[in-house]
Amino acid sequence: MRIARPPRKSHPETIVALIDVVFFLLVFFMLIGRMDATAPFSVTPPSGTTGADMPSGGMTLSIAPDGALALDGTESTLDAALTRISDRLATEPDLLIRVNADQATELRHVLPLVGRIETLGARDVVLVVTPNPA
Repeated sequence: MRIARPPRKSHPETIVALIDVVFFLLVFFMLIGRMDATAPFSVTPPSGTTGADMPSGGMTLSIAPDGALALDGTESTLDAALTRISDRLATEPDLLIRVNADQATELRHVLPLVGRIETLGARDVVLVVTPNPA
């Protein structure tokens, strides 16, 4: 009597090696890829000057943390300050405007104001900063 052996089962192919390869490829492309959006053109950031003396002359516009304004040391409204700046720019086209904002002032108070000053025709708008003591 012959006993029939059960048919041999083929070993399933392991996909562990394939999973490892896919994982390593994923890590590789994550490391070499750029995660930030790049501009479609060349961008050179502006350079800042610290430690240099502030240019003399011109007008200084101060901005408080709550958005209150002072022009040349006198508290002012936005419209009055822009009118005074516009009048000075009419006679002095190379007038320097310094914007001195408190460190707690939000950008929503500063950036639109700088834009409005530029639309008045100001060529030089300087943002006053304090260098780190380190």
